[in-house]
Amino acid sequence: MTGAITAATGRIEAPGFSHVGIFVRYDGTDAVLEAAPEGGVRISPLREFLDGSARIGGRPAAVAMRLRDTAGLAASLRRAFGFLGLPYDCSFRPDNGKLYCSELVWESYRTPDGRRRFPARPMNFRAADGSMPAFWTELFERLGEAIPEGEPGTNPNDMAHDPQLYEVGRWF
Repeated sequence: MTGAITAATGRIEAPGFSHVGIFVRYDGTDAVLEAAPEGGVRISPLREFLDGSARIGGRPAAVAMRLRDTAGLAASLRRAFGFLGLPYDCSFRPDNGKLYCSELVWESYRTPDGRRRFPARPMNFRAADGSMPAFWTELFERLGEAIPEGEPGTNPNDMAHDPQLYEVGRWF
């Protein structure tokens, strides 16, 4: 899935992003609230999250970012914790009781008046050459669903490059 996401949403500049999560302090330890194919919406210890990351020069290809405007942050984090236990959304569709990684962040982070902080954009599942990777064709055939090409959604690359965020650290 990582390769298919990167092929469809990648950018020329490095690093490319194929997964996002929310850094939290949980039971006194550093952790990441994430939506993952194995386990759905869960809390992962930061070390486990980093150990599962792609590598650049042998180090985790992970970047920490913060919102420039933190108004409403506490409510956003409470909302995010409320999603714990939901299944992973292999269909990449909104409002189906399941969440994929950037959808978790999209649903969680809102302004104080309730608007989503990050925009939804038409989803793209195609590779840079316009072809549809076999991964997506096979996945959606197994699900018995059409590929949601062009439907509103989110992806880690768009979210990571949103001007509302700024980088505060990286592991590589």
